[in-house]
Formats: sequence, C-alpha cells, structure tokens
Amino acid sequence: MTSKERVKAAIERRPVDRLPIFMWFHPETTAILAKTLEIPMSEVGVAMGNDVCQKWVGNNFAMEGIVHENEGDTHIDYWGIKWGRYGGFNQIMHYPLEGKGEKEMAEYRFPYEHIDDLLRNMDDLKEFQENYFIGCDVSPCIFEFLCRLFGMTDAMLNMAMQEPYFHDFLKRAVDFNVKLAETACERYDLDWLWTGDDVGGQQGMMLDPAMWREIIKPQLKRIFDVGKKRNLPVAYHSCGGIRPIIGDLIEIGLDVLNPIQCDCPGMNPFELKKEFGKSLTFMGGVDTIGLLPNGSVEEVRKASRKLIDGMTEDGGGYILAASHTIPPETPLDNIFAMYHEAGLTREMIFDSAADIRKNLNNHKEE
Repeated sequence: MTSKERVKAAIERRPVDRLPIFMWFHPETTAILAKTLEIPMSEVGVAMGNDVCQKWVGNNFAMEGIVHENEGDTHIDYWGIKWGRYGGFNQIMHYPLEGKGEKEMAEYRFPYEHIDDLLRNMDDLKEFQENYFIGCDVSPCIFEFLCRLFGMTDAMLNMAMQEPYFHDFLKRAVDFNVKLAETACERYDLDWLWTGDDVGGQQGMMLDPAMWREIIKPQLKRIFDVGKKRNLPVAYHSCGGIRPIIGDLIEIGLDVLNPIQCDCPGMNPFELKKEFGKSLTFMGGVDTIGLLPNGSVEEVRKASRKLIDGMTEDGGGYILAASHTIPPETPLDNIFAMYHEAGLTREMIFDSAADIRKNLNNHKEE
C-alpha cells in the first residue's frame, strides 16, 4: 500500500499492510535521529515511516515553521506577534493586542495580503502528492489564536466579559481562518484539513466547557465546514484533558482526534475508543512523559502492543503517534521498539535512510 492508501484505509476501518504513522519529534530528537541515520534533518520523517505529509499555513507556521539557528533570535510574524527562540522552541515575546481595547480591536487587520505567502509552504509537498497522505494545517483556529494575539489573561477576560466589540473581533478572526482554509482547499489536492487549538491543560480544560460551547464551538464549526463541504476528513489537535468536549467536536464534524494525552484526566485511550470509536479515528496516545523516555525496551514494546491492539480492535480507526513530541532524552532503542510493534523494524528504517542517502547523492551528481 502507499502511505495515502494506508491512512485512508485506517480512517475507513479497512485492512492495512501496517499501521499508519504520523510521529512528531522534538527538534533535538530529530537532530539525534538524523545523525544516527546519516541523513538531513528534513528527511527524518520520511525515514521514520511517516505516512502523512503536512505543512503549517496558519499561525503555527510562525511558531513551528520558522527555525532560528541561535538562542535569542527573533522574528515578527504577519499577525504582529513577536517570537524568540528559547529552549529550542519559538516562544512569544510580544502580544500585539495585550492591554488593548475596542479601538485597537476595530483597527486590527488580519493578513489577507499574505495568504499566498502562507499557502506557498504547501508547494513543497508536490513531490509527495501521489503516494503520501497530504494535509494542510490551518491551526491555531480560535482559542489559542486569541491567546497569541491578546495573551492568555486578556483573551480569557475578553471571553468572560463578552463585549459586543470583542464578538465582532472574534468573528473577523475566524473569517480570516475560514478564508485561509477555503483557499488551501481550492488550490491543493488535500486528503484532510487539519485544525486545532490547545484548549486543554494537564488537569483538564483551560476554559469552562460551557463557555467553549457558547463562544468557540459555533465558530469552530465554520472552519470544520470548509473541509466537510469538500468531503475531506477533518482532524483536530488539542493537548491536555478535553474529554468534556469530544462529543461536541464529533457533533460539528470531527473525524480524527490528536494527540490523546493519555496522562491527563479522562483521556485514557481505551475508554475513549470504547465511547467514541465508532465516530472517530484516534491519532496519538503513546506516553512521552513516563513510558518512552524512562521505560525499558520491553516495557515500551508491551505498552505499544497493548495500545495498538486496543485502538484497532474494530479493524482500524487508529494512526500511531505520540501524545506529544518525542523528547530528546528518549533512548533510541525505545523509539525503535515502539516502531517495531507498528510493523516498522529498525532494519527497515535504516534501509529507508540508505535509500534517502542514495537518492540525495544521485541528485548531487546530476
């Protein structure tokens, strides 16, 4: 099977030749794997069996897609948010609407003139179009997007106060993300529309579920509808404990849920599969806090086997992924043990890396 066929089959609960994979690594983990496999960092995902090729086109590109070489390097994105590299990741240094009121919200302009620039990131996936499952990531969509513009405290205050001018601003913010998603769907041959907002924390949701339903849910449905109208599966990412709103997400059209942060209350993968498995494909659930960095190889293999068997007991509906990016302190043997249980052995990974090196060398000679 091609990667495209494999992921589609899993979503549709049809047999697959091996479990589909979409794994995310901490940048330092990627560097370790690149050195081990003797390939560029940009090729690690392919060598490690990722079946999904996806690009950020929303504000997550500013956070994840712009990679600074040095700690302390900064950039200002199209939304006016200032970012700086600290601890290996881009962190927000300035929120453009923090402390601002009605006048500034009314005057704020979303970067429609840069939609073409943002979508150009998708052009890198043309060579993967035929064989890989192609995704377009328009996240963050609403709550996390507001937090990046206002800062979390001001975003929460504005949602609590519910001034009419804030609702106007919220609608305009979603208008932009709807337009971004629509343009992406029109311009590229996508296999799913990827959405998301981190609305969950380690102990539960960061805002009251009732508030989420009142303010966020109707607007999120507008973004989901972009994919649904085009018969695309809609995927949604939120870290943390979001059990109270999973049913709501299904109601507005969700097909794939990520990352199933299994150490959070209510996020036991097997319980979620039992309750929602007929409606959802799950992607994630491998523990990156305890199991992967600290477990033995045998413990990783047993836990991975148990997770895979439990999440595919209905014939599919599962994509192997970790509950977060795999941290750099994770032993390589543990990473390979997890992959082994998914049907991708260490030898297969190294063979894939050898093919990548050969292809790169051939391109150099040409």
